[in-house]
Amino acid sequence: MDTASHIALAADLLGVFFFAVSGSLLAARKGFDIVGSLLLASLASLGGGVARDLIIDVPPAAFTTPAYLLPPLLATVLVYFVFSGVERVKRVLVIFDAAGLALFCITGTIKALEVGLNPVSAVLLGVTTAVGGGLLRDVVANEIPQLFDPRDIYALPALLGAVTVTALYLTGTFTLVTGMVAASLVFTLRVLAWRYGWHAPLAARTSSVRR
Repeated sequence: MDTASHIALAADLLGVFFFAVSGSLLAARKGFDIVGSLLLASLASLGGGVARDLIIDVPPAAFTTPAYLLPPLLATVLVYFVFSGVERVKRVLVIFDAAGLALFCITGTIKALEVGLNPVSAVLLGVTTAVGGGLLRDVVANEIPQLFDPRDIYALPALLGAVTVTALYLTGTFTLVTGMVAASLVFTLRVLAWRYGWHAPLAARTSSVRR
């Protein structure tokens, strides 16, 4: 495995960990037991990557690389021993979720481009990788998926990141540094949108957001 592959694997595993923590935090907020926490962490962290790999017709990395199973376990244990204070769950959950979203839209897009998908398909697959796990997490936990929350923006930061990375890749300027800059922009936009209540236009012009 070359240096680039090591960097991609490290970024993917870090994204898995961030999403796994978000899943375990939501499990704690909902009062799940530790088994439920592990399952929710696994869904949140591995769901998007499995969907990505199935779409591009390769064996899912979660099933071929044992290292992918460690972050959900670590996140479950970490939340169990460290977490306290239900009132702070939402804030911390959003931060970890935003970090996972930022990394996954990068790694998902790059993997799609490396297997030869066209730029538009690569962008769509990058967004799918980024939002897939969070969607599964919220549905299973009986929460309104953040992807569909009219009071927030979720997919748009991932779309911005995927488009940026695709442009960098096609122009030969994608490096570890430029990739991390793109991920930082996605993370910042996602957190600011949550903090200040930014949202996309509603489905109908005369609709209003229900609080």
